[in-house]
Order: sequence, then structure tokens, then C-alpha cells
Amino acid sequence: MKFSIERGTLLKAVGQAQSVVERRNTIPILANVLIEAEGEGVSFRATDLDIEVVDKAVAHVERAGSTTVSAVTLHEIVRKLPDGALVTLADDPASGRLTVTAGRSTFNLATLPKEDFPVMASSEYSANFSAPAPVLRRLFDKAKFAISTEETRYYLNGVYMHVAQGEDGQVLRCVATDGHRLARIDAPLPLGADGMPGVIVPRKTVGELRKLLDDDEMQIAVSVSETKVRFATPAITLTSKVIDGTFPDYSRVIPMGNSRRLEVDATEFAKAVDRVATVSSERSRAVKLALDEDRLILSVNAPDSGAAEEELAVAYGDERLEIGFNAKYLLEIASQVDRENAVFLFNSSGDPTLMREGNDTSAVYVVMPMRV
Repeated sequence: MKFSIERGTLLKAVGQAQSVVERRNTIPILANVLIEAEGEGVSFRATDLDIEVVDKAVAHVERAGSTTVSAVTLHEIVRKLPDGALVTLADDPASGRLTVTAGRSTFNLATLPKEDFPVMASSEYSANFSAPAPVLRRLFDKAKFAISTEETRYYLNGVYMHVAQGEDGQVLRCVATDGHRLARIDAPLPLGADGMPGVIVPRKTVGELRKLLDDDEMQIAVSVSETKVRFATPAITLTSKVIDGTFPDYSRVIPMGNSRRLEVDATEFAKAVDRVATVSSERSRAVKLALDEDRLILSVNAPDSGAAEEELAVAYGDERLEIGFNAKYLLEIASQVDRENAVFLFNSSGDPTLMREGNDTSAVYVVMPMRV
């Protein structure tokens, strides 16, 4: 195998591959990327047995062939090469080495046989549809902060993507929760998605998927089965196992009768929470909200480190309310607001609070209060 490729193109392809590779693995081949050169291009394949990514790139192929080499080492080499360099990769099966040359630099890397490289079994997908990159980006970006990191409740370690009944018909919905906060994001249902099984997309896959969604013009082909999900652009295919578990009935957590309405400038609110939380104790991160007519007082009282208070002008016309929250949760939820104003709907100091952007119900967040 021998081919030449532009450094920037190679860096992008190898970068995607090496981020999938599991750093701490006991199977040496899983640290490698499978490079296959034929025709007009090269493909780079990496897997951790749960996720597989294949990145295709245009290259000048002199000799077709394939080999596997350490993904992290190759990425580090390419990253340190000068911009615009032409990189040549040549494989010598007899010596089990891959030679990487660029300008006056030459590297000889150890390879492993391509036959040992595990390729994810192909799957029959029960639903195939395509969605614009900005739509999928919004669904996953706005939901992922609420993914649980608790390994014992493994079924919460991802984003639940499914078809649901919205206010005006069926929608494509993403939900994530860790028991303390919940995000529910809706998008118009793409053609062909109506028969899709609900799947829990793992946290790592959500992170890898984000790299496919930067181009606003791109259409992403999505394929879903009971056990796998695949996202593909013309250049990159990301295939992942889904979490084998049942996502809880999240609709029971979303309060419907919260009538006390607070409207506040989302950016100002986030900055004020961040400021007063500076003195909160690391353990509880508690901040108290005291609501009165058209004013909100944010306060923190931490016996060990001090106290802080800040007043904001808001739109609030209901009876007085005092309620406490984890400052981190409030900040994460406020940072999801794309518009100017965030609307909080309260019931009492002990009930879950609902947050949305103005009157838009396509993105809804729930946060549990805490005692302060």
C-alpha cells in the first residue's frame, strides 16, 4: 500500500478515528486504525467494539492495500507536521512497518495484521431517514447536559431518541435525565422516521456524533434498529450499539400544572447565578431564589465561606416564593436558551420547576429543587 494525501485532510480523518479508540484497552488491535487504500481514496476505520467510525478521504493512491497502525501515534505525528504538507504513507508487509514521510521527516511505525481488526457486524435497520445537521445538532446539544454519569443506572447514560406525540402531531424527540434535571427537545418528524424504534444513544456516541454536525448544509442519513444506530455523511459513517435498557417514563416527571410564571433575561440570570454561587460550598452548590412582585433576589449563605446576594428585575406577578436549586443545574439550563428570555414555571418550593424559551414548547427543561 502506498498513497499521498494532504496533511489537513489526513489530520481530520485520523482525528475522528483516534477519538473513538479506547486509550485503556487490553486488546492491542483496538488501539489501531485500519487504513484501506484503493481507487481514488482512503478509508480510516476505528472501533472500541461499541462504536465504529469510518472516515473516507480523497488521496493519490499509487498502490492499493491495507494495514493497521496506532491511531494515537499517527494522529500525533500528523498534528505536528507543517500546514499544507504532502504526506506519503507506504506499507511494507515484510517488515511489518508503515513509513510516513513529509518533506524531510520520516517515521517508521509498527503495524498489526489487518485480519485481526474487528469489523462491526452489519445490521438490518428498521428505519432509515435523513435530517439536516442543524436539526440533529439542536436535538443532541440541548439534551446532552442532562445525561447521567451514574454507572448503576446505565439506562440513563445516554440520550433517548424516539418518535413521540407532540402538540401538533408526531415529532422526533430526544430526552436525557439524571434524576435531578431533565431535557426534552422536539423536532419535526423526518420522512421515513415514523416506524423508528426508540433507542438510547450512549454518551460517547453523542460526543462523536457532534463532529459530524458542524456543516449547516449537510444532510445526515440516520439508520436505526433495536440494537444499533448509524449516522452517515458522504465522508463519515458512525455506527454505534445502543444502550440495552428501558428508558423510564419521563412524562410523569414533567409538571403540567405549574402556574407561577417568572420571565427573566437568560444571560443576565446566568451571570447573576454564577456570581453569587462563587461563595457557595463545593458540596451543595445551593443558591436560593426569593421571588416577589417583579423582582428576584438570588442569595447564597455558606457558613464556611461567606454570603452573597444579588437582585434582578424580572416579570413575576404571583405570590411570594422561596425556592432553592443547585447552581450548576441552573447555569446549565439557562445556557440552553437561544432566545433572550427564559420562562420558569413554579408550583411550590418542593415541586419540580419547568423552564422553556418564551412560549416555545419544543425545548422543555425540568429541574428538581433542593432545601436551602
